[in-house]
Parts: sequence; structure tokens; C-alpha cells
Amino acid sequence: MKRDHFVGVDVHSQFCEIAVLTAAGQLVRRDRCATTIVALREVLEAVPRPRHVVIEEGPLAGWLWRNLRSVADALVVSEPRRNRLIAQEGDKDDDLDAEKLAQLMRGGYVKEVHQSETAERAVFKQLVALYHHRVRQRVREAHRMTSLLRQHGVVVRERDYLAAADRPTLLTRVPKEGLIRSLVTDLWTSYDATVVAEAAWRRRLVAAAKEEEVVGRLQALPGVGWIRAATLYAYLDTPWRFVRKAALWKYLGIGLERKRSGNGPEHLGVPKRAHRLLKGTILGAALSAIAQGENPFAEQYRRWLNEGLPPKLARRNVARSLAATLWGLWKNGTAYDPAWVGVAAAALRDRSVIA
Repeated sequence: MKRDHFVGVDVHSQFCEIAVLTAAGQLVRRDRCATTIVALREVLEAVPRPRHVVIEEGPLAGWLWRNLRSVADALVVSEPRRNRLIAQEGDKDDDLDAEKLAQLMRGGYVKEVHQSETAERAVFKQLVALYHHRVRQRVREAHRMTSLLRQHGVVVRERDYLAAADRPTLLTRVPKEGLIRSLVTDLWTSYDATVVAEAAWRRRLVAAAKEEEVVGRLQALPGVGWIRAATLYAYLDTPWRFVRKAALWKYLGIGLERKRSGNGPEHLGVPKRAHRLLKGTILGAALSAIAQGENPFAEQYRRWLNEGLPPKLARRNVARSLAATLWGLWKNGTAYDPAWVGVAAAALRDRSVIA
């Protein structure tokens, strides 16, 4: 009878520490090898099957997962924040980390982190991430400019100096003394550079998104568009990750979590820790759909308001409805149909008591 072996791999940029446990928890091997596919394959193939391998999420995790999964009966990339045993229990070094990873895998205590199946999908996700990074750069420059002006009594928003034609008038409100005016003009130069870079990356992302058939179907939903569709497609990766809509909603940060201790009251609310980019994307799509009007999601929003639901909760319910519709058409391979919207509306109304 074949016995399972559990392999913990502590990954570093130059080398990996490896520990192998039997199903009974006996440590049977330690090893160290270079962080290369060839070296890791050689070490893993020396472990008897069935072999279950676990590594922690990190910069190298996706690359290792795609290239090593064929030599393992199971290869899991685990969530480091859930592996509290490694950080808090007893002594800590690379050898022990690898062994503790294997122990967690053996006990079934690791939380798996989804990885993109192909390098092409991973690169598309990186493109989406780089675009959003450029957006954050532009926002940081805008905040820096706004803060500098506010410290001299000039209260403005980004839209007030976005157009070059508005800047000479704004500059007259800035004190003439000292270096302040030269600082403002220099910051405008750096801000303009981030605006140009963001626009270039946006064009690149939209062009790549139009090559993806799924993104074309997703962007047809009210409030979604090419950027939001590409973001959801890249980070969700596949609809089959989620068994139910509730699991999708939780991953997006708009689902419900139940908490209760002893005989105390039950607390029902949205999770505090979520994927911020995905949460902002789906909530932004809901706001845009509501603002557009003349679509089923805007009608849902108005109905929930008329039923006495606060605007914040009504918007969140619209986001859930939008996510469920998107998930359904993605799984079914069909185009957006407004008639699909509202199928789960009754269930949402019943659960709208969240804080």
C-alpha cells in the first residue's frame, strides 16, 4: 500500500529548503537545492508517490506552480497569513519553516491561493496590475499637489487643474513670495507625466482586453466597461473557483460573514479583510450602473430604496446582483441578458439586515 508523503518547500530567491514527512508525521528527509525548476524537479521526483507539495504565496509562487505541478499529485500554494504556526510556534528558521509547512499540509490546515493556469493569463493579470499602479501614481501626484496648495490657503480639487487652460488663473491665487510657485509648476510637470503614462497604459490594456472573448461579454453589463471587465477577468481568473454565489461575494468583499460566541448575539456583516481592488471594482460598477439609469440594476436600486433600505446597503445589494449576473454569463458562455437580473433579488431582500 502506497503511503502519502507531504513536502514543505520554503522558497527563497537563491535556494529552497525542503522537508518531507510521511502520513504518520515522521520527518524522513531534509534537503536544500537551488531555486530552479530543474533542481526542484530532481528533488521532488526522488520523493515516493503520492507526494503532496506545499509552498507559500510569494513572487515566485505562480512560476513554480505552473512548472512543478506535473511532478506532484497535489501542489498547493498556501496563504502565508493563515500559516500562523510558522510565525508564532516555537523556534523559527528555514529548516523548521519547511517542516511546519509540511505539517500544516498533512493536517489539512493550509488555505490554498488560486494560481493562473497559463503564463499568458498571468501576464494579462500583470498588465492589469500595472495599469492600476499607474492610476495610483497619478492619484498620489494629485494628492501631493492638492496638499501643497492647501497649506497656502488654496483649496482645490484635481479637476480644477486637470486642464492646462485652468492653471494660470489658479496660479494667481498662489503667494508670489518664496519658491511656492516654482514648486507648483514643477509638480504640475510630474503630474502631467503620470496622466500621459496612465492614458498610454489604459490604451494598451483595452487593446489586450478586446482580444479576450470573455472580457468582451463581461463589459456589456451596465456599469462595467473594458477596464472593470478586464480587472474582474484577470483577478477572478475562472468562474469555477466558486461553488456558490455566496463564495464569490465573499471573495469580492461584498458577501456576508456570521460571527457568534456562546449565547451572545449573532453578528452578520461584510468581511473587513477583502481584495481591495476587486471590491472597489464591483462597487464602482454598481454605482455606475445606478447612475446610468434605464437598466435592471438601477431599477433594483430604486425598488430597494422604496422598501426602506439605506442607500449604502441598496448599493451593496446591487453589487451582489451585478456580480451574480456576471458570474452566470461567464459560466454559461452566453451574452448579457437583462432578463437574468433579479433572479436572486428575493434572497437579497431577505438578507438586507446587515450593518
